[in-house]
Amino acid sequence: MANATVQLEQIRKDLTEKEGKYLTFALGPEEYGLEILKVREIIGYMAITAVPQMPAYVKGVINLRGQVIPVIDLRSKFGMNTATVTEETCIIVVEIRQDGRKFSTGIVVDHVQEVLDIDGENIEEAPQFDSSVNTDFIMGMGKIGDSVKILLDIDKVLSMSNIKAISDAVVDSTEKL
Repeated sequence: MANATVQLEQIRKDLTEKEGKYLTFALGPEEYGLEILKVREIIGYMAITAVPQMPAYVKGVINLRGQVIPVIDLRSKFGMNTATVTEETCIIVVEIRQDGRKFSTGIVVDHVQEVLDIDGENIEEAPQFDSSVNTDFIMGMGKIGDSVKILLDIDKVLSMSNIKAISDAVVDSTEKL
């Protein structure tokens, strides 16, 4: 019984540590959030240069004030159908860490919603499925009124994409141009 109490206290502590400000956005009917501290900027959708031999979810690269940044189609990464680009489609430039290095990466989303301050008591653990379903990239489920926002650990979402390898390949291919 004492062990269960310790586990419950640890879960509460973990959720309290997750409270904070989240940028929320939509992919189709689903609503997501990511830690505002990971967001560098939000830009309108712009021309993306395709890079050969990249995974399907890698849209290509953009030149953002002289910096070449890989762009990931988050819909494709999550196995969703691609959507038509609209005036609300945008690119969220996030800063992630992989292998001790920082990388800027763009993620394409249908539209940005708002910044929410979510209290720890309004964040639940990610649902657990069987071992064939990986939910490690979900920080938690934010309850906002009657809706639920899927709070993403963007480092883990993009580490599954191996951004370091993609970034290195992008640099190699752009140097050859």
